[in-house]
Amino acid sequence: MEKTNVMRILEQHGISYTPHSYPHGKEAVDGATVARMLGQDPECVYKTLVARGKSGGYFVFDIPVEAELDLKKAARAVGEKAIELVHVKELLGLTGYVRGGCSPVGMKKQFPTVFHEMAEIIPTILVSAGKIGWQIECAPADLIALVGASTADLVKD
Repeated sequence: MEKTNVMRILEQHGISYTPHSYPHGKEAVDGATVARMLGQDPECVYKTLVARGKSGGYFVFDIPVEAELDLKKAARAVGEKAIELVHVKELLGLTGYVRGGCSPVGMKKQFPTVFHEMAEIIPTILVSAGKIGWQIECAPADLIALVGASTADLVKD
């Protein structure tokens, strides 16, 4: 089995996880398709989004793959007046990850991270393992603690 940096970090911290792989080409597929390919509930498969606040700081938001980030709720959650998602071209240089392989674990720099509040009540969560074609599944509390994240209502109603 191929190991990603995310998997190594989880192992270093003694966090139990299950790796999942899915077929892919060079381009990322949307999260809902990933959930279907893995036979997982889309409510438990989270995508990682990176945003810039009005103050210039960067933030990471993890939300269910079928949900849409509510920029106003997200800004409130991190104490910003406004936020905007970073352009996909900025992602690799900023995080070390490409679109479709962005994980809240193991970014070049640990930015303040917020998970959608549903992560507190689901039994397991799946996030990217840091590479297109790979996901890791673990206890949400372990993941939230590892990255020092908070939780808040982040999605559009």
